[in-house]
Amino acid sequence: MEKTSKIYIAGHNGMVGSAILRNLESKGFTNFILKSSKELDLRNSDDVQKFFEIEKPDFVFLAAAKVGGIVANNTYRAEFLYDNLMIQNNVIHNSFLSGVKKLLFLGSSCIYPKFATQPLKEDYLLTGLLEETNEPYAIAKIAGVKMCDAYRSQYGCNFISVMPTNLYGTNDNYDLENSHVLPAMLRKFHEAKIKRDSTVTLWGSGSPMREFLNADDMADACVFLMQNYNESGIINIGTGKDISIKELAEIIKAITGFEGTIVWDSNRPDGTPRKLLDVSKLSKINWTYSIDLEKGIEQVYKEKFLK
Repeated sequence: MEKTSKIYIAGHNGMVGSAILRNLESKGFTNFILKSSKELDLRNSDDVQKFFEIEKPDFVFLAAAKVGGIVANNTYRAEFLYDNLMIQNNVIHNSFLSGVKKLLFLGSSCIYPKFATQPLKEDYLLTGLLEETNEPYAIAKIAGVKMCDAYRSQYGCNFISVMPTNLYGTNDNYDLENSHVLPAMLRKFHEAKIKRDSTVTLWGSGSPMREFLNADDMADACVFLMQNYNESGIINIGTGKDISIKELAEIIKAITGFEGTIVWDSNRPDGTPRKLLDVSKLSKINWTYSIDLEKGIEQVYKEKFLK
């Protein structure tokens, strides 16, 4: 990418998209195409086609998606499948039609089989059954990966797919029903501290292991890969380190200053027992994360709740 290349960031208001925009701006890129979901509904094929015909971007970061935590994924199964398929189909296909030089598609680590060997290597894709609670979302993302590969194979498109681990950071979703585990915990502990509650109830057993990456690190990896990586298939983006949900809860409890007791609700689902990405492929091309988990959580807590 040149500093003046025309860059379209689909989903620039979301956590990942906004982080990619900040990263590119910090590196001196200046020519962006930015449309909110109200300005351009990526599920509408005609509107997306017209948009690409008029704007003709050089590079596309496809960070737009319908996302949520376990409850949202399991409750709105049809929407998670339909909306994500429509978004990525329209953007990928019209990137091909308009001659986009390169596209980066953002998937999710939930595409890997539920009981795959840990850490998760890229070639484990489609080797087993998916986690039931987020299967529709995972299937949509797998379709996106395969679509990028198909357009590369048939038309020679330089479309790449990246698989991020669990993300957190600026512009995260803190809704208690629809958010992911880390932001939901931050809100729960903060509100319990303010109310001086004696307990905080958290979902599941606390035993699942999870890996967490700051969205600003994720964005840096995406920009790096857009400039340095041109292969088919997928490449994992993560830290290569994980912690239990119980450990995460203790970290967040300390950061927020909550002094009560944690209660675990075993009637709530745990989800996949462990999700740790093998990041050796990314390490070999000389990218690694830089934001420590505790420092990263402290920063987003101050940013969101202590302003």
